Amino acid sequence: MIYYFKKSHPKVITLQDEQQKTFYKKLKWQVFISATLGYGLYYVCRLSLNVVKKPIVDAGILTESELGVIGSALFFSYAIGKLTNGFLADHSNIKRFMATGLLISALANLIMGFTGTFFFFAVCWGINGWVQSMGAPSCIVSLSRWYTDKERGSFYGFWSTSHNIGEALTYVLTAVVVSYFGWEWGFRAAAIVGLLGALMISLFFHDSPESKGLPPVNEDFKKEQVSTWDEQKGVLKNPYVWILAFASAFMYISRYAVNSWGPYYFEAAKGYSLTEANTLVAISAVCGILGTASSGFVSDKFFKGRRNAPALIFGLMNVFALSLFLLLPEKIWWLDALSMVIFGLGIGALICYLGGLMAVDIASKKASGAALGIVGVMSYAAAGIQDIASGYLIENNKSVVNGEAIYNFDTISIFWIGAACVSVLLALLTWKKT
Repeated sequence: MIYYFKKSHPKVITLQDEQQKTFYKKLKWQVFISATLGYGLYYVCRLSLNVVKKPIVDAGILTESELGVIGSALFFSYAIGKLTNGFLADHSNIKRFMATGLLISALANLIMGFTGTFFFFAVCWGINGWVQSMGAPSCIVSLSRWYTDKERGSFYGFWSTSHNIGEALTYVLTAVVVSYFGWEWGFRAAAIVGLLGALMISLFFHDSPESKGLPPVNEDFKKEQVSTWDEQKGVLKNPYVWILAFASAFMYISRYAVNSWGPYYFEAAKGYSLTEANTLVAISAVCGILGTASSGFVSDKFFKGRRNAPALIFGLMNVFALSLFLLLPEKIWWLDALSMVIFGLGIGALICYLGGLMAVDIASKKASGAALGIVGVMSYAAAGIQDIASGYLIENNKSVVNGEAIYNFDTISIFWIGAACVSVLLALLTWKKT
């Protein structure tokens, strides 16, 4: 098992310079496209539960608090997995690592499509969280192995659109499937998509240039005197990495507040239908593609590779969007859509900056997975706490009048907007370093 996932041995270089350039260009684009689409399909298998929450509650199968606990099972196992698998990815055959994670995630979704008990939901969703954490570290390590320092920021931003691609597919296509065939097919459809994604990764994602008979791309991989473990220890001791991890954690509270409970909020607080509510959240996912794709390019092109100023701008956009989303209770479609546009642009860029790129920038490329792991464990631990807290606050601020549920979202609004504000303040502490 350990040997199967171990990083591939270098092959002897046999190609001439021009052949190397052509072969390298072909493979690095295969890596980038398969990483972007593959991780997008990871998200389809991760977000399927969010689409079916309201139908499950309406069917009397589970309560909001139970769904909060189930959702947190993914976040907590994902948080721990993000740390351990981040460290392991630096040493791994990332092609096999990533494909295996998506395969098991698809199987977990498939099982959930054929059960309705709290225990099996929690167990399967917890397992799903662990294997989901094998995706992002594999992709980040691939960017460090296949791309130079000058182009990594831009490609990191473009790769980060995978989050938005997966979210858009989930909140539109999965919602349509659920509305026609029932909540069980939300999981079954995600499983089918995940199996196809695992096949694509197995065919087109590659471990390293050296494993294909090409020279290493980055100088860090040419330094034999410094081991990967030593570089990872340096990341653990870097205070700026930890500050960024906490900033990302509070950003992830607001991110997953909308992803996990946004459809529920639109249905319960504003009276939208299942399809309308998920369409609104899908708007943020689609707009997030633009925010994420442009984030790395903008900082590379206009801020000379510095991420501090653009991170502040997009952080303030996130705070404003949440305020617009939560503090205007009336059902006004264009305002709700506008809030999701701004939220998508802001959070899309912040996922790139705070969610990994800023930490990877200040770490050795040999320890990219470790840097991402530290940020990831804090981010998803916070997301898990958010899911439990949000479910509890929603259920305990609900009253039933004449058989109709009446919700009070005042406490939720303070929680979600406050987290976004704290994230901005923490990110400012790394201004000189990033």
